Amino acid sequence: MSKRSLRTTFAPWLRLLAQRRGRLAIGVLLLIVTVFSAVGLLTLSGWFIAASALAGMALALGMAVAFDVYVPGGGIRFFAVSRTVARYAERLYNHDTVLRLLADLRSRLFSAMARLDDRSLARQRASDWLNRLTADIDTLDGLYLRLLAPPAVALAAIVLLAAFLALWVPMVGLAVAALLVSTWAWLTAGQAWLGMASSRRQVAHLQRLRSQAIEHLTGLAELEAYRSRDWHRQSFFQREEKLSRDQQRTAGVAGFGVALVNLMVGLGMVAALWLAAAAWQQGMISGAVMVMMPIAVLALGEVLALLPNAFTQLGASRGAAERLNEVEEEGQAKVSAGHAQLPTGALSVRLSGVGLHYPGALAPALEDLDLVLAPGERLALTGASGAGKSSVAALLTRRLPPSQGEILLGDIPIGEINETSLRERVAILGQRIDLFQDSLASNLRLAAPEADDAQLWQALEWVDLADWAAALPQGLATPVGEGGRALSGGQARRLALARLWLRDPGLVILDEPFAGLDADTVGRLAPRLDEWLEGRSVLYLVHQLDGSVFDPPGVTRLVRLAQGSLTVCANSGYPSG
Repeated sequence: MSKRSLRTTFAPWLRLLAQRRGRLAIGVLLLIVTVFSAVGLLTLSGWFIAASALAGMALALGMAVAFDVYVPGGGIRFFAVSRTVARYAERLYNHDTVLRLLADLRSRLFSAMARLDDRSLARQRASDWLNRLTADIDTLDGLYLRLLAPPAVALAAIVLLAAFLALWVPMVGLAVAALLVSTWAWLTAGQAWLGMASSRRQVAHLQRLRSQAIEHLTGLAELEAYRSRDWHRQSFFQREEKLSRDQQRTAGVAGFGVALVNLMVGLGMVAALWLAAAAWQQGMISGAVMVMMPIAVLALGEVLALLPNAFTQLGASRGAAERLNEVEEEGQAKVSAGHAQLPTGALSVRLSGVGLHYPGALAPALEDLDLVLAPGERLALTGASGAGKSSVAALLTRRLPPSQGEILLGDIPIGEINETSLRERVAILGQRIDLFQDSLASNLRLAAPEADDAQLWQALEWVDLADWAAALPQGLATPVGEGGRALSGGQARRLALARLWLRDPGLVILDEPFAGLDADTVGRLAPRLDEWLEGRSVLYLVHQLDGSVFDPPGVTRLVRLAQGSLTVCANSGYPSG
């Protein structure tokens, strides 16, 4: 359990909410108008009905009575209309605000996750990261609408109503304030204290259940083959039972809070009626005002009823905030890792005694690796799958920290390089192409946010995709689908090459750059790539060079990697490392 206080835990997210303080203030104002109209409607209606009844009784007794029905009747209609309009506007406006806050939260978290290296990402399952990006954010997005605005409005309503009642009978105002302010304090602090542990565990159980469900479905064939399905299902059911127990406890605590609201509002009504009746007997107030006072207290029940469930679930929001804070802090640590700027032009690379051991792996991925790449040189690093080529790329892009040894880029230790400078000056085209569910233009502008449409068309022309894109009904605005599903493998590869062309790196790492492309397309693209790479340092990651059209262009030196170590190349046709 975290040792941080609630204030420290929620502070980063409260600061994020404060960026939209204008919208939040308007939302609270609309909520106040809604509550004011609801209380006013019930209070005035109670007074009007009581006053009408008393006037009718007086007339029946033959007494002369003057009673104006138009002013209170107009007030009732005003409160009825204002309550309806304010409630609709409040719901529409505040839910729109919450959706905006949700976008802010997810954007901030995704930015933090994008800064994490592969070792940090490997500490959690993919389903756990997805859970943080979705379920934890969904839990936290109610911070304003459940935990900030309602209690503030409820406290303001209690104080204002108590002051209003005190204008007629001060003791009624004091009694209502004492009862309902203490109730408010319990509904916020007490309910949170009772439900903190169970609601936190409940979210953890849900997160693990989601992961287990995904694991069960994706690994069903293996579970069947090893006759482990029932064992895995039993583990799932055990977790479900724990979740059920915590849900029951949380529901019980929330139910206690709702019952407490009804009890204390009822006691407030009784106290108000008792004291108001005493004041009526003394001739201090009229009978209609006496009836109005407990009815006014009754109106506060609707406001207080929002608090028990929200604060019972505070532990869930706290747990979500703690998990998101971990991602934020780790991502921020990666950004502030260094401040040095890489030089312009082609970058040199030097790996000295570099080793890399993945956590939990039986053998190191790289061991005592020495590799030098001169500025402007093109080096091909070959080796079978699993030899460590991708690990070298991950080290050079700081996606992984080395277990030992030193890495220099442009004669600067890689750990001292500013994150932005590293991303701008080192470009990589890996085996996996990352495309987002957005337009062609947006996916291209990931590499060059300031690029205009003309530059984007030039990039597409460079990879022979311009004619294809021009024939699309939406052109550059065409969606590529989730993960680029609307594109073929070759089109996605060429789109990644076009994105590379939009940048100006000093070091380019190309992992099988022509994978998935046919010979004719490679024949057209290879010379263009060769020309674009002039004046840049290049590291090719390939399985082998065989002299075919698919070989990367302009290779000046060949180094072979086997089981994490460099070996001497023989009969390669290229100078060896």
